[in-house]
Amino acid sequence: MDDYISIAALNQYAYCPHRCWRMFCLGGFIDNQYTIEGTRLHDRVHTVGEGQREDTWQIRAVWLKSERYRLIGKADLIEEVDGCWVPVEYKRGSRGEFDNDALQVCAQALCIEEMTGKPVSLGYVYYAHSHQRQPVEINAELRQQTIATIAAVANILNTGAMPSAVYSQRCKGCSLYQQCLPKAAEKVDRYREA
Repeated sequence: MDDYISIAALNQYAYCPHRCWRMFCLGGFIDNQYTIEGTRLHDRVHTVGEGQREDTWQIRAVWLKSERYRLIGKADLIEEVDGCWVPVEYKRGSRGEFDNDALQVCAQALCIEEMTGKPVSLGYVYYAHSHQRQPVEINAELRQQTIATIAAVANILNTGAMPSAVYSQRCKGCSLYQQCLPKAAEKVDRYREA
């Protein structure tokens, strides 16, 4: 499966291309309180199984794969509602500030569509701190963004080209901040340009 792209890599790339490169090209990862909370949440969620909850059939920890997009990954939860498949991604926070979580749900939807032959038009991101689901409409715009991200991640994995470390609000909670030091990188770039 070396030539497949992890669905999680798409989330990381959409969050920060440099972080994605560090994790999936260098194999470098360091935990912090946020990643540990996320891991614990996924450990609880990824109890393999299926069951009925009211009128909804649920299956957990399902491996997904797409030959067309060369994707592979594990869905936290997939629900069957009125004959439609609905991916549900679990995240530790209270609500997503960025679009990377929706992109991950869309990638899962692309895999489910290929695996089942049925269209997927809706997914959710469940935020553990708020105990709320945020709907994700699997529309044409999100699909295009996801497919473009797949191409960008494939390029990084194939070439090993390092994206620049760029400081943003996202850096504040990043477990890899001390490795990329984006503010220092900006200063070096300014110095080189002068």
